[in-house]
Amino acid sequence: EVQVDELQRLLAGMEKEHRSLLLKMKEGEAELARLRSVEGDKLAEQDRSAQLEKEVAMLREKIHHLDDMLKSQQRKVRQMIEQLQNSKTVIQAKDAVIQELKERVAYLEAENLEMHDRIEHLIEKQVSRGGHSSRARSKSEYVSRYVGSRGARPPARLRSRFI
Repeated sequence: EVQVDELQRLLAGMEKEHRSLLLKMKEGEAELARLRSVEGDKLAEQDRSAQLEKEVAMLREKIHHLDDMLKSQQRKVRQMIEQLQNSKTVIQAKDAVIQELKERVAYLEAENLEMHDRIEHLIEKQVSRGGHSSRARSKSEYVSRYVGSRGARPPARLRSRFI
């Protein structure tokens, strides 16, 4: 009987230990499941993180490419502005030359008119030999007559020659 009691007590202790071990096993399995879930989440996060890193690298490459394109376009714009400024300077210089040539033409046409009148006057003198006197016009009269009809003025340096 003592042995049976002893065996029952051992059996009860073993059952208690069995329940305790089952409880610990269930807790361990729950912890393992939780860790696996966390591990799965970490793997998912790592995958997402790797994907985001790839996207960031791709965006950086695109930004670098766009920066290069922008710099290229800025260089082209600067070159175009420089060409326009150079063209404007050339056009202004040519306009100045054209204006000077117009003024020289006006002066020469006025001289030409004066020469024609002098020739007419000399011919008239030879034909009439003292019949009536017509006076020769000055260069300034011809220039003002020419300028009045053309609307142009000879340059100051040319006007001073015949005024």
